[in-house]
Amino acid sequence: MKKTLLSAILAIGLASTVQAKTFTWSFQGDAQSLDPYVLNETFTLGLLGNVYEGLVRRGPDLQNQPALAERWEILEPTRWRFHLRKGVKFHNGNDFNADDVVFSANRVRADGSDLKTRIAADTKVVKVDDYTVDFITSQPNPILHSEWSTWYIMDQEWSEANGAASPSSVTEGKDNFAAFNENGTGAFKVTKRETDVETVMEPFAGWWDKPKHNLTKAVFKPISSDPTRVAALLSGSIDMAYPIPVQDLGRVDSNDGTSTMTGPELRTIFLGMNQSASELKTSNIKGKNPFADVRVREAMYLAIDIEAIKAKVMRKLADPSGIMVSPKLVDKSAWQERLPFDQDKAKALMADAGYADGFSVTMDCPNNRYVNDEKICTAVVGMLAKIGIEVNLLAQPKAIYFAKVLGPKYDTDFYLLGWTPGSFDSWNVLNNLLRCQEEGGAGKFNLGNYCNPRIGELTDMVLSETDIAKRDAMIAEAYTILHNERGYIPLHQQGLAWGKADKVELAQRADNQFMLYYVNVK
Repeated sequence: MKKTLLSAILAIGLASTVQAKTFTWSFQGDAQSLDPYVLNETFTLGLLGNVYEGLVRRGPDLQNQPALAERWEILEPTRWRFHLRKGVKFHNGNDFNADDVVFSANRVRADGSDLKTRIAADTKVVKVDDYTVDFITSQPNPILHSEWSTWYIMDQEWSEANGAASPSSVTEGKDNFAAFNENGTGAFKVTKRETDVETVMEPFAGWWDKPKHNLTKAVFKPISSDPTRVAALLSGSIDMAYPIPVQDLGRVDSNDGTSTMTGPELRTIFLGMNQSASELKTSNIKGKNPFADVRVREAMYLAIDIEAIKAKVMRKLADPSGIMVSPKLVDKSAWQERLPFDQDKAKALMADAGYADGFSVTMDCPNNRYVNDEKICTAVVGMLAKIGIEVNLLAQPKAIYFAKVLGPKYDTDFYLLGWTPGSFDSWNVLNNLLRCQEEGGAGKFNLGNYCNPRIGELTDMVLSETDIAKRDAMIAEAYTILHNERGYIPLHQQGLAWGKADKVELAQRADNQFMLYYVNVK
């Protein structure tokens, strides 16, 4: 009898071992915090989207789906009602209810949050009952919930009990309990966290939804070095890696047991310039700001050979762009043609602006955030040198880069940045990148403070306009103003380049967020 029982136990243990599915993956950097409001950055929000959830979520094709809210309705033009899902548990066993939604709405708009624009400051969030919440806006808002797939709901009781009622802040160097611990409602819970080394997640047995994966453990290991990350994939020590440098796509595809997944991404890579300062901090020009002159900005735009960057740096995995948003997300009336590469005209404009001898400036650039980010910056440095602009390149890991350029003083004169609108709508771009820096978070990522008040007016009108034709016309006007004033230098929409083991099935989203609950290991 004892032998039979022992055999049964061993058989069960063997079966469990056979069924165990561990998935290991790498990205070029780590999430900056476990606090879901600390940084409005795709990777950080994507990683935390496996742990936390919003009232809504995005499916593989980016369509809006119900999540912690089962359904919603517009009771009046300025009142939306969300009916919450019952029976949902946080990872520590606490019940999810309307109090958590109201708390999270206040917390995401509090000082230290990098996601304040998810909910307008004047929006009232009212608890109707334990599972019903009303959002009352000051004016109609047709895209109220469009960015809420990355506004994650936190447990009020847990947050307050652990001194995390307010967000931590990467830019101010402030941390709290939520920066290193989590308590979400998502499909996975964090069981081990070593920043910049390893994050281990395991499925949450109490998740309200039906699992779409077969994982028993997921291990994330950030690997900043491109060659090391690719080598780890090729050797089989990790199951998935992204991004794959475009020059290594062939190696991954030809390697036995691995393959690549490529496709269009919605992210726009661009250059920004400090246009509001009376004098640039890092330039040899004193008493005035070269970037305040539209002729200098146009000269820089013309000096950049975007086709050379596409061919040599991006290996054709990029779509040169003349606007600050993917053309897939905007009506054709808003499209702008890129200025053609014209070095001679650029030199003439520099001379006309009084900078025939050029000037110097420092350029801030991440080296582990976007596809070939440092290589793009290096190429730009060489191109601008040919019209007399001496660029001192400061390329740093994204943790240091973001803390510098997003700090309270916006410590940058010239920078490279990438942007995917979280709502997949132009209002997000207008409000975050194009309008003047304002109280309440508007223009927060307009690091150089390009400022035309008319764009601010248009941004406000776009938010409340429900007539699609009128709304498209407003968006087109805003992009036309920006283009004519050379407020930014758009470069391209980068392509997605992921590598994976052939034994792995997963979903690639055009916003470059990677969701574990679509992963299956054969």
